Amino acid sequence: MSDKNTSTVQSYIDSATGAVQSAIGSLTGNTSDQNAGEAKKSKAELENDASHATAKIGSYSASSSGAITKDDPNRSNGSWNQTIGSAKEALGGLVGSEDLKRAGAQQNAEGKGQEAQGQLNDFSSGIANRATGAVQGVVAGITGDRDAQLKAQEQHDIGKTQQRGAEADIQKQNS
Repeated sequence: MSDKNTSTVQSYIDSATGAVQSAIGSLTGNTSDQNAGEAKKSKAELENDASHATAKIGSYSASSSGAITKDDPNRSNGSWNQTIGSAKEALGGLVGSEDLKRAGAQQNAEGKGQEAQGQLNDFSSGIANRATGAVQGVVAGITGDRDAQLKAQEQHDIGKTQQRGAEADIQKQNS
């Protein structure tokens, strides 16, 4: 389960609060308030980093919330097709077979598209699960249904992990 310490939204709130406190301390000459505000902003930055922390192990993602998800099959299948396509392309170049080279390039391109589709599936499913979990959590909180709140939080955390896993792979590809 996640808690307030790994919430992206909470980190933004804490950062803004720290900035205001630091500014007030600066205006009034109160170094204690200014330092406390700066400390709150630093803590918020750490919270934000923690809320985006994701570990990838093969086709699984784990996030700071503790949830673990399996990647959409298109992601690993696409990666496999890229690898095989590249190998065919290289082999075709070595043996002088333009047909094998062309087939490898096509398989590589199809693999890239397939992997991108899997990333998009995980990203959009993650957003949907996060939103649904958040809404269900609010409703459960209003009705006082603690079990429903826990289920909603779990759905939110799974969505966050799906989304962060896709984001991590996309960032890795673009760097």
